Formats: sequence, structure tokens, C-alpha cells
Amino acid sequence: MASRTYRVCTLPGDGIGPEIIAEGKKVLAALGEKYDVEFVCEDQLIGGAAIDATTEAGGPVSALPPETLEAARASDAVLLAAVGGPKWTDTKVGAVRPEQGLLAIRKELGLYLNLRPVRMFDALIDASSLKPEVLHGVDLIIVRELTGGLYFGGHERTMGVEGAGVGGTRGEYARDVLEYSEYEVDRVVRWAFDAARRRRGVVHSVDKANVLDTSRMWREVAHNIAAEYPDVTLEDMYVDNAAMQLIANPAQFDVLVTENTFGDILSDEASMLTGSLGMLASASLGDGTALYEPSHGSAPDIAGQGIANPIAQILSVELMLRYSFGMDAAADELAAAVTRVLDEGWRTVDIADESTPADKVLGTAAMGDKIVEALG
Repeated sequence: MASRTYRVCTLPGDGIGPEIIAEGKKVLAALGEKYDVEFVCEDQLIGGAAIDATTEAGGPVSALPPETLEAARASDAVLLAAVGGPKWTDTKVGAVRPEQGLLAIRKELGLYLNLRPVRMFDALIDASSLKPEVLHGVDLIIVRELTGGLYFGGHERTMGVEGAGVGGTRGEYARDVLEYSEYEVDRVVRWAFDAARRRRGVVHSVDKANVLDTSRMWREVAHNIAAEYPDVTLEDMYVDNAAMQLIANPAQFDVLVTENTFGDILSDEASMLTGSLGMLASASLGDGTALYEPSHGSAPDIAGQGIANPIAQILSVELMLRYSFGMDAAADELAAAVTRVLDEGWRTVDIADESTPADKVLGTAAMGDKIVEALG
């Protein structure tokens, strides 16, 4: 009998999801054996896979079935792979889309912030499109508000509106509402300050306070919190400047905190510092069961080919070990194993280049095996 048991709700999702989550489970099993911990993984449906299953069952069509949410709430952590794909692209009003499942589970679990670490692996410094000298020392985290803003405000599309069409004719009108309450801003900004206190002590609060009232409130809340953290430096930065600075001088950043839409865009931009979305993990944290997922999408164009990069999924396991299970030693060992594998020259196709020997390019399962081997 293991000394501890943790239940993990695993959500393979769509596209490459089932392939990469298998490698996350593989790493969990290896670490569980090493640390005398049993990780009990239970697969559930989400996204397009859930839409297909509920459609076939003839009941209400859902991207997040009730049993999935129930299993997530009953678990110690949720490990998600990816959702979405062209099969479920439907822009009709009222259509159920895979991404609704992801937004809903975050909301229902009370996960109000997303943590996305961006650290440069020395072995991959040439994989980025940026010059190596720009990338040295890059080690930042983006803290993104997750349950407010445009994604969760009111949405409206109205047909036949007088003057909305071309040339003043009747046409379609659309509206999306960006809204925040003070407490939503306070809790995510406060988390960022706590994180910076454990790191290098700098918070960049990203907003658009020269245009948006929500940003002006955000900035005021950030400054009120900063007064409680004299050991942390607060820097305000407009989002357009932040987008430029992430490319021009990314090493200046320690902790970036920003609202939902800005965070979504900036975190994807930051992913290219590392050369591939396949290298970035994320954690969604808050009041309920935490959720861990890679930052990339479902990559349906390569699904089933066994060539997807599982490292972001595996690094999501690293975050899960830290934030849900308090297993920092195991997390450190896993991070070191990934670094060792990359330092030895092993690559998946997305992070290989013309200098990578053919026998050093691994498929999805082989990369997972190599990381498990590095765990010793």
C-alpha cells in the first residue's frame, strides 16, 4: 500500500490530447512508484469529445457533461490535455463549441487565475526566432485573471438593426461586454505580489488605463495592494507596450499580471520565446480543485501521428506536483529530468532543427519514455 493516494481527473479532450495525456500519466506513475504515492487517474469527457458523446446519446449536447464536473470536484487535481478542432467549428448563434467546456469547468471550479511559467531552456535557445542574446536569463510567469472580462461578460448579436449594414442599410450588430468587480482584480493581483515576493520581487501590472475604465480600476487596485508589499516593485505597463517589450527585452520581466483577454494574448506571444507552444505548461488555480494543462491547442493536423510534443503536458504535471500535492522535491526532479533530456539533444519534431540528427528526433511516446528514464 502506498503511503498516500491522490485522485486525478484526467481529461484527454480532442486532437493530440489522448496522446500527450498518456505521457503525463506515464510520468505520474514513475514518480508515484519512486515517492510511494499512488495517483489514481480517471478519464472523463470534455470539449469536442463530449459534444460527440452527448449528441450520440440523444440528451442535451454539452462540452462539459455533469459527470465530468462531478468527477473533477471529487478529485485532488484535474489534468487536461487539449480541446477543440475544425470538426466542431460552428459560428451559428447557440452552437455548442468545445471551448465552452474549458471556460465552464474553470468557472464551476472557481479557478480565477491562470499561472503560465515561461523559462528558457539553454538547450533550446536557438529554437526561438529571437536572437540568443535577447533570451538569456528569461524566467518569468504570467498571471492571468481567468473568470472575468470579455470572455464572461454579456454577448449579443442582433440581426436587422437599422443603419448597421453597409451603406446605412439594415445589418447585424454585435456587442461584447468587458466588466470586472474590484474583488476579482484584488485576488489575482494579490496572488501575483505573493509570487513575486518568492521570486525576484518585481510585478508588471499590464492594463490599458489610458482607454478603459476597467483598466483604470485595475491600476488603482494594483497600487493599493503595492502599498502592502514594500519589498516588491510595481511597474505599470500598457498592454501594447508589454507586447513589444516581451519581444524586445523579455528578461526584464519577473511576474506579469493582467486581465483575461490581455493575458490570453500575451501568454501565447510569450510562448514563442521558447520556440514552441509545446514547451509551456499552465495551472489554473482558485477556490476549488486546481486544473493543469499545456498552453497549446489540440493540433488536429498532427493528431494520431505520434509526433506531438508531450513536454508541456509533462511540465503541467510538474506544476500539479507543486501546487496541488506539495511534492516540491518530485517536481524539481521532473523539471531536472526534462532539462537533462533536452541537454542530451533529444527533440520532438517541433523543436528540432536542421542540425538535429535524425536519430535524436523522438515521437510522443518515446519522448515520454526518455524523460521517465532520466528520472532514474
